[in-house]
Amino acid sequence: MKLKSVYRCQQCGLETPKWAGQCPGCEAWNTLAEEVIAVGKSKPARASRPLAAAPSGVKKLSEAGGAALERIPTGIGELDRLLGGGVVPGQVLLLAGPPGIGKSTLMLQAAARLAGRKVLYVSGEESLSQVADRARRIGLGECGIILASETELDRILEILESERPGVVVLDSVQTVYRSELSGGPGTVGQVRECASELLRAAKSRDAVLFLLGHVTKEGSVAGPKVLEHIVDTVLQFDSEERQQLRILRAEKNRFGPTSEIGLFEMTEKGLREVVDASTLFLEDRQGAAVPGRAVSVTLEGSRPILVEVQALVTSTRYPLPRRTSTGMDVNRLFVLIAALEKHLRLRFDAYDVYVNIAGGLRLKDPAIDLAVCLAVVSSARDAALPPDRVFIGEVGLLGEIGRAGLMRNRLREAERVGFRSALIGERAAADLTKAGADSSLHILRAANIPEAVEAALGQEKNPC
Repeated sequence: MKLKSVYRCQQCGLETPKWAGQCPGCEAWNTLAEEVIAVGKSKPARASRPLAAAPSGVKKLSEAGGAALERIPTGIGELDRLLGGGVVPGQVLLLAGPPGIGKSTLMLQAAARLAGRKVLYVSGEESLSQVADRARRIGLGECGIILASETELDRILEILESERPGVVVLDSVQTVYRSELSGGPGTVGQVRECASELLRAAKSRDAVLFLLGHVTKEGSVAGPKVLEHIVDTVLQFDSEERQQLRILRAEKNRFGPTSEIGLFEMTEKGLREVVDASTLFLEDRQGAAVPGRAVSVTLEGSRPILVEVQALVTSTRYPLPRRTSTGMDVNRLFVLIAALEKHLRLRFDAYDVYVNIAGGLRLKDPAIDLAVCLAVVSSARDAALPPDRVFIGEVGLLGEIGRAGLMRNRLREAERVGFRSALIGERAAADLTKAGADSSLHILRAANIPEAVEAALGQEKNPC
């Protein structure tokens, strides 16, 4: 048996005999790492096995249906809603996030709530005493979780075979290695093979498997991207800009929605669920009205959340004015500014425009377009918008204000928080009239941008 060196991409797993600065497969830079592999006629230490223990045969689609999926609630409402009601037996989940954001704390809290089922927590980064100390700090000292501190794959599989848990938490997948494979823990070959073996072991026992993974500086899951393809669910743990909230998103979910988010707040007793998100993403509304501020209602999945749009329009001395946005696509801001210039006859060529979504949310909902436009016009005129009004609607290239999905839910949320009126599109208001309004909000309607500015500010000419 001979040994040779190859270079393997840490993102896509492509193998090449020579090093290069850019991977020829995924075109990522500086991802090729050297690995030593064995070549010859000797058999591998362990033959690869199929994902299924036995072939399933050929069936008609009408005959292949089984019983409805059994949902196992985790006991954490935000996590259960994100997953579609709970976890499914045999489900493999990848929880990714930057170090220190609270992945281990969330998994400890979920494992404690699932203690009715046998839970095994395998830590590859901390000792058993460190895990126990964290559990005591957050009030989980008597939860009955089985702990193990292992990084060798064969030993972990032996523990799974002997204990036969219903839920397994592995913290983290980058620390696990298999002695027969070349390369250190966290490399493409190690992570791919270890994750595949753990997946087969979990699915053969109908056990729920949580894999915790770190995130690189670029925001991708550390290790190969193949992890995101073999698991059933990918959860991304992130924080907003002020580091007060933890936002959990589903990037992939075979057993539930991918549009929902879960909100948590880190406290001394662990992660606390945030049920009323609208008040957290709104700045103080008790003071005087401020030009450049508008409130809209966005949807994250089926959850309506009130968000504050802040805009600043200021003169510039440079030939190319700046257009900067935080929390929304800057290209969308370019389109909205062009629509304002065309349909309101405004001139922004001598003004910088800055737009910010307060609270650190990253939004893709087009229903905030109207709030963005009115916030920009409000800042340009130095005239404040009504503080007790929300603005909901998509703005098109022709200046028209379109509908927004689930308008009734948005209006109910605005009314619950304390707003008194709403400015929406003409067609959306007509739909509400046909369906019968069930809200006490005063509804104002506008068919296009000029009508919306007239209704919001009562002026048509701009001093710019």
